[in-house]
Amino acid sequence: VHIHNSTLLCHSALRTHVLYIFHLASQGTRETAGTEGHLGSLVRKALLGRGPMGPKGTKGQASPPGDSFKNQDAAFSVGRRKSLHSVDYYQALVFDTEFVNLHGHFDMFKGKFYCYVPGIYFFNINIHTWNFKENYLHIMRNDKEQAIVYTQPSERSIMQSQSLMLPLELSDEVWVRLYKRENTVYSDDVDVYITFNGYLIKPTLE
Repeated sequence: VHIHNSTLLCHSALRTHVLYIFHLASQGTRETAGTEGHLGSLVRKALLGRGPMGPKGTKGQASPPGDSFKNQDAAFSVGRRKSLHSVDYYQALVFDTEFVNLHGHFDMFKGKFYCYVPGIYFFNINIHTWNFKENYLHIMRNDKEQAIVYTQPSERSIMQSQSLMLPLELSDEVWVRLYKRENTVYSDDVDVYITFNGYLIKPTLE
């Protein structure tokens, strides 16, 4: 109890002294006021328990990006080295050569691109036709036709191309479908005549 009372008396005396210093500073000359003001500042810092400013710390490391900024890209480029003849039912065009496949979003076994990053995408298909054969394909979004690649039978074999942009949502599928009647795409084991490409232009901002 005596220690507690002594502490209270010390704080009370110090507070009285500080108030007295402020009183002298307000009543004295500018020089006195400046001196007492400086002294009062020191006392005030002592009362607040503040010491001198320490040295500047070292710069911290940047935190890793959040989930919304991870893998905000998608691109693929695949090809086929084997010719293909369609049958009397719809058939997916499957590819056997992988040029680019970021994050594995293109399924080589199914011939489908799966959307993991919603946004605006660009797609392109290039094929080579057979002589005297019809060519009839669609670029598909899920189960809906989006664009056609069509060539009538001709004496000449030609290269055909189709491109488009599509808005995709999460889990959408984009693939190439052969129509359910006799038509063919040409290729060989030496060169790649058939390619399918796609990439993200702009992700959807949530």
